Amino acid sequence: MVIKVFVATVAGSTAIKKKQQEVVGFLEANRIDFEEKDIACNDDNRQWMRDNVPGEKKPENGIPLPPQIFNNEQYCGDFESFFDAKEGNEIFVFLGLTPPASKKELEVPSGLQNGEVPAEDNTEVTEPAVSQNEELPADNSTAQESEVPSDVQHEEVPPEENTISESPPEEEEEEEEAEEEEVEEEEAEGEQE
Repeated sequence: MVIKVFVATVAGSTAIKKKQQEVVGFLEANRIDFEEKDIACNDDNRQWMRDNVPGEKKPENGIPLPPQIFNNEQYCGDFESFFDAKEGNEIFVFLGLTPPASKKELEVPSGLQNGEVPAEDNTEVTEPAVSQNEELPADNSTAQESEVPSDVQHEEVPPEENTISESPPEEEEEEEEAEEEEVEEEEAEGEQE
């Protein structure tokens, strides 16, 4: 199926140019194959478009303006119809196309039937069965706790410490004074030599 977009490459109206650009840009951005048919330079294209736009979609003067969109011979709509379909996320229905497979659909293993879940995702977590001769642990631990090493099971997590240590202003002043004293001592030693 080929999408045909009838445009006027030499359009006098900026509104028509913008509408054409929006349709063509959207189709290109979404990698939808289409043919651009110029009605300004090709009388056959112009006549074909006028003949194939349904009567209820033609304006009062009877001459439909571009852009007009077709899927082969089937009329899809004008810019307003295209815009509504785009906003409603129904562009493939509007164009009469099958939507491309989503990434999720592409990742489904081929051996599965509709609605089946892969084996690795279909596992159930159950508690181990206890025979009559075995005893449960005294603290009634669950199966999940028994899988965790005993030294980690009841370990308390210390509260987060602030990684940015800000010195109180007094400490900063003391540090600055100590640095100044060191510089003065170095200068004094340099003068003595």
